[in-house]
Amino acid sequence: MYRNNNGWIKHLDFIILDLVVTVAAYIISYRLHLGVKWVNRRDLYNGGTVIAALASLWGSFFLQTHKNILKRDWVQELISVCRHMGFTVLVLLVVLFFRQMGETYSRLSVLYFAVLGTAMLFLARVAWKKILLTRFSKSTSRRRMLLVTESDYAEKAAERIKKFAGPDLLLVGLVLLDDTADPGDTVADVPVLCHPDEIIDKLQGAWMDEVMFCLPYTRKAPEEMLAKLSEMGVTTHREIGSENDRNTMQTVERVAGYTVLTESLRIASPGQVLVKRLMDIAGGLVGLVITGILTIIVGPLIYRADPGPIFFKQKRVGKNGRVFRIYKFRSMYNGAEKQKKELMDKNEMQGLMFKMDADPRVIGSGPDGTRHGIGWFIRKTSIDEFPQFWNVLKGDMSLVGTRPPTLDEWREYDPHHRARMAIKPGLTGLWQVSGRSDITDFEEVIRLDLKYINTWSVAGDIGIILKTVKLLFTGDGAK
Repeated sequence: MYRNNNGWIKHLDFIILDLVVTVAAYIISYRLHLGVKWVNRRDLYNGGTVIAALASLWGSFFLQTHKNILKRDWVQELISVCRHMGFTVLVLLVVLFFRQMGETYSRLSVLYFAVLGTAMLFLARVAWKKILLTRFSKSTSRRRMLLVTESDYAEKAAERIKKFAGPDLLLVGLVLLDDTADPGDTVADVPVLCHPDEIIDKLQGAWMDEVMFCLPYTRKAPEEMLAKLSEMGVTTHREIGSENDRNTMQTVERVAGYTVLTESLRIASPGQVLVKRLMDIAGGLVGLVITGILTIIVGPLIYRADPGPIFFKQKRVGKNGRVFRIYKFRSMYNGAEKQKKELMDKNEMQGLMFKMDADPRVIGSGPDGTRHGIGWFIRKTSIDEFPQFWNVLKGDMSLVGTRPPTLDEWREYDPHHRARMAIKPGLTGLWQVSGRSDITDFEEVIRLDLKYINTWSVAGDIGIILKTVKLLFTGDGAK
């Protein structure tokens, strides 16, 4: 799922920061001027606090003082802050004039507010930008982009993308369609990733979020390549004007200095992404509290049945190929992963997933795997999944999404399988509430995952969560 970054919500943190700093500067300014006398005039100045707060919000929307904020130097930032504070002070003075409060309101207090507000707002923005830029430089949430172009346009396109791309976008490689360079060569310090005919195979197991096509007007992006990338769930950006007959969504936007036609399996608005993340944070916090209680209860039972770690951790593949560690209550004996190869001939799934009804690796299952011990119980009740709320809170996973594959499964994926990881993996999903263990065909899992991605909505997520809660109590579909 591609997040559309257009709109004011992407600057919500700076809008809130400006609001808080503006109100703080206003309160400090009249306290500096009036001191203990402010109590006698509280109503007058408290009304001004509301006006200053509203003026700050209006300035954010009408003046667009946060546009390209992460790309501005300190001089441009100071100019923006002066515009913002100038607008805020002007609105305050106009309101005081029309309410006929100008004569009773301290002009010195307004001057303090203008000077102090400008200084505080400038320092706050610079500090928050530094924190964000540092976080982006170390974060795995940065979008990794591949540039597809021709040799005559490569250097100019690469330089422009690097110049205009925000800190959340990283140009990691390029491919020349006229094939005039070998893999490992560099253009504008950007490495050539592979030859054009190798791009699909190269991206199959790689972490790549987006592909940008920068080509002359006389040449269109190869339709076969676009179709394969769409099948893989990779977001593409390209020139405007070509028709789309694939099952994807399109939008026109600005990316790294270019006006492009963006195509993705699902395009979510910033508001939808924000709501989904807030749901994940709320659910993650509640889930971790429950996990703590469950740890006290099931932890000793697991250790007693099979001494060793209470929690199981494993590398899994997340959105667009990101690798992360997933956490579960351990339901299998130590060394269960090594025994998996020996049991592959008993796999009940058709395709790239492993499921076995009578699994002897489950704690307490007995040699034939049919006994019902603590391992069976926590798997049947899905208790083993609760530590994954930590992954949800961290942002590796979401409450609702697709099942995260193991590294071995990921390496065996065909291009159309990769599309299911175009979104964050989830604790639950459409497949899980559709009789997960009753589904034995991996292609059916793919179909349900793609249906979820293509029809995603916040209301749909809530419905899946409610169905999941119901299944937790009934145990249907769990083995």
